[in-house]
This record gives sequence, C-alpha cells and structure tokens, in this order.
Amino acid sequence: MERIRFIVYGGKRILEVDVSRCSAKETEKLMRELPDHVTAEPRESVRMLVDFTGASFDAEGLRTMKETAIFNKPHIKRTAWLGAESLPESHLEEMSSYARRVFPVFKERGAALEWLAEG
Repeated sequence: MERIRFIVYGGKRILEVDVSRCSAKETEKLMRELPDHVTAEPRESVRMLVDFTGASFDAEGLRTMKETAIFNKPHIKRTAWLGAESLPESHLEEMSSYARRVFPVFKERGAALEWLAEG
C-alpha cells in the first residue's frame, strides 16, 4: 500500500498520509516526499488526513515536519491529524505556531474524514 495517496470521501478528494507505525527515518522520508504531492495541486485545495498512530520521531524528522508544513501551506484547505498522541505535545504547539495554522487532532478516522469533507 502506498503511504501517500488520494482517497475520495463524501465526494471530496482527500490526501491520506499514512505515517502509522513508521520508524523515525521512515517518518522523515515521508515528510520529505509530501510536498511533491501537495504542491502539484491548486492553491487552497488540498484536504489532508495524516495518521501518526504508533509512529516514531527524532529531532530531524520533527524539524522536517515543520518545514514541510510551511512549504505546503499555500496549497492546504484543511488538515486533520490522527494518532497524534505519539507526537511530543510541545511539538503540536510548536507546529501550529511555526506554520501559523491549526492542526486539529482526532481520535477516530471517521470523525476526521467527516470534518475534512465538510469544509
């Protein structure tokens, strides 16, 4: 299964980023690949679901996530996070501050998809 792919939910295209159970190196690699998918789309059009369930992170991966969030920002309409419990809490706040946008965290995939599709 591809870890970065478009799905359709509620008639809306949603970019699904599956970081679940990735090692720190795999997480960093996916974050580096993400802009290729996002920036190919029109500005303010990408609805993105990122699943961090059980993922591992290191300092370089967390830095890459922040840079990717800034780089992708013009193309993002909405972003929802799942499994963010595996991220350091300080990183959630830092990401929002650094990227100047909110990253809503959901506990259930269905709720995240509903939220993405309605906006």
